[in-house]
Amino acid sequence: MEAHVSKAVLAFGLTWLLALSTATQSQQPQAPAAAYPSWAFPLKVERPFPPEGPEPRTLAGSPRKYTQQQIDDLLNPPDWFPDQRPDPPAIVLKGHGDALACGACHLMSGLGHPESTDLTGLTAAYMVQQMKDFKAGTRIDVPRMNKIARAVSEDESQQAAAWFAKLKPRPFNRVVEADTVPMTFLGDGRMRFVEPDGGTEPIGNRIITVPEDQARARLRDPNSGFIAYVPVGSIAKGKELAENGGSGRTVQCAICHGPDLRGVGNVPRLAGVHPIYLARQLYRFRDGTRSGAEAAPMKPAADRLTEEDIVNLSAYLGSLAP
Repeated sequence: MEAHVSKAVLAFGLTWLLALSTATQSQQPQAPAAAYPSWAFPLKVERPFPPEGPEPRTLAGSPRKYTQQQIDDLLNPPDWFPDQRPDPPAIVLKGHGDALACGACHLMSGLGHPESTDLTGLTAAYMVQQMKDFKAGTRIDVPRMNKIARAVSEDESQQAAAWFAKLKPRPFNRVVEADTVPMTFLGDGRMRFVEPDGGTEPIGNRIITVPEDQARARLRDPNSGFIAYVPVGSIAKGKELAENGGSGRTVQCAICHGPDLRGVGNVPRLAGVHPIYLARQLYRFRDGTRSGAEAAPMKPAADRLTEEDIVNLSAYLGSLAP
């Protein structure tokens, strides 16, 4: 294993140097937000849920009770199962101003909703650097993270990163190939929900992610995961692309991310991550709206990816055990 890690780290360094030397040759204009596919970039709630009553909600296995209004409070998210994780720093449980509580979107398990991300298995140093990039604007997340990073103190950022780094990855996505998918809409939290009246539509070149259990997802249950519907054949195509580089369209993912794609040092894990999150990052790397020193190796890796490549890679990587 040490030999694998040494080779991966060496290759990462060489790729990073190549990226720096070719960055000026491969610059592309930044794509406007409207150019991004809505299935990957849930930017705006399409249909809010009707107001809920004041009755407290419960979750099986938890003695705690919260109203839906409390559950939806991004400054004070519910903590259903405090016995399932170490005691968190204050910013994970309670936000202030634009600094939303980390546990609201990333959940108290760190596994996150698909409109945010899974933080488990990442190093503290990697997460701290991402917060710096969000703050500096070299990494863009229009709905949330740029504002949050500017409002969070350096100490809060370091404390939260150290805490999330202790949490272990576990399966949270079920990737299913399908020709047709349920009709959906973006509801509260910019999460995609199945239309209550039913109906299906062709999947096309998209990834459609919905909760396994919509009621539990609305409660911010840290243990209730998601189904990611992907086009038929996309997992095999993504595997071929990840392992062989698609005749030069990209590079082998394992060179930097490790032989099992679970990350090497501060190079992040790809295996088992929310597929639509992975797709967002590939779009951002490709158009240059995710930059910074640590992002430099991904620019040449993403430059020549097609829309179909992005879907296929994201489907395959999301289907792997974390």
